[in-house]
Amino acid sequence: MKIKYRSSIVVTLIIVLVTCLESCKQSKESIQGQITVEEVNYLEESDEIFQNRLKWFNEAKYGMFIHFGLYSQLGGIYKGNDKGRYAEWIQGNQSIPKEEYEQLLDTWTPKNFDAEKIVKLAKEAEMKYLVITTKHHEGFCLWDSEYTDFDIASTPMKGRDIIKELEEECKKQGIVFGTYYSITDWHEGSQYPNPEEGWGMMLMHEGQKEKYVNYLKNQIKELIENYDTNIIWFDGDWVDWWTVEDGNDLYQYIRELKPSIIINNRVSKRKIFKKDFGTPEQFHLDSIVNYNWEACYTLNDSWGYKEKDTLWKSPEEVYKKLMDINGKGGNLLLNVGPDGNGMVPPKSQEILENVGVMIRNNNR
Repeated sequence: MKIKYRSSIVVTLIIVLVTCLESCKQSKESIQGQITVEEVNYLEESDEIFQNRLKWFNEAKYGMFIHFGLYSQLGGIYKGNDKGRYAEWIQGNQSIPKEEYEQLLDTWTPKNFDAEKIVKLAKEAEMKYLVITTKHHEGFCLWDSEYTDFDIASTPMKGRDIIKELEEECKKQGIVFGTYYSITDWHEGSQYPNPEEGWGMMLMHEGQKEKYVNYLKNQIKELIENYDTNIIWFDGDWVDWWTVEDGNDLYQYIRELKPSIIINNRVSKRKIFKKDFGTPEQFHLDSIVNYNWEACYTLNDSWGYKEKDTLWKSPEEVYKKLMDINGKGGNLLLNVGPDGNGMVPPKSQEILENVGVMIRNNNR
């Protein structure tokens, strides 16, 4: 009798337990069915939210742009030829084959790149934020990316993370950290030079666009998650295969990853897209407008380091531009191009330090 009685109790308990579990499952499914996740359309955020997000940017007024990549070691000269205005465009300007350009990986050794000194220079110049080219048109990535071998980990600099060094130093010294990323890519393989217009207008191989856009998104996600970047500064939006719809989609994707991030208008077509700020290049607006903007300028005549470029702006000229731009409601993003050793040219340092003195003397 005892055995049968115990067996009956066990069976009853099992039935009760199964019934409870099934009831809990149904309740959970019922609750989940009632919950709807509201998607945020970041393209249509309120003006109040938009202005609050850009508050620090509009107050910053002045930032440092850094163009640095494989091209930096060439100094604008390849096999004795210095063709082209911009040194960072040297592969396209001289039509250097992909396989030949890849050999620069073996000789890229900017061991004197010093994040602390660079950020300190920005600080002394009274700059408030910094943006570095993590990937320019050449396709070379300044960080160890999971999605390509054409990156710093394939150079003698393997083991160093100069983007992390810069990010951490910016936090230490109170400078906002941002990253530049080129939409067009000369190396990845999905694109090829336009036979009539050259490398400046890359065409997309048929059936390759979706794959490349996924590549692009994955790399942007790396920059946000691994380096906590506060600005994504796009470029290369002029290619025909990149559309306004592509830009809108990418903008939404990035804001979902980090809602507080700021993105320039080159995420889409810069002449059409107004969020988050306009980007006049090598010129600035001559009147006050009803949108945020930032003018980017070189200190000499090239963005990337160019050995023979001596067309330096004077500290007085830079200061005058800064005051004029700020007076019209814009920011100035002023460029430096470290050389192949990773050093900011002495003339760049001298100009920036003098501008910093002028700003302090005028109690800006």
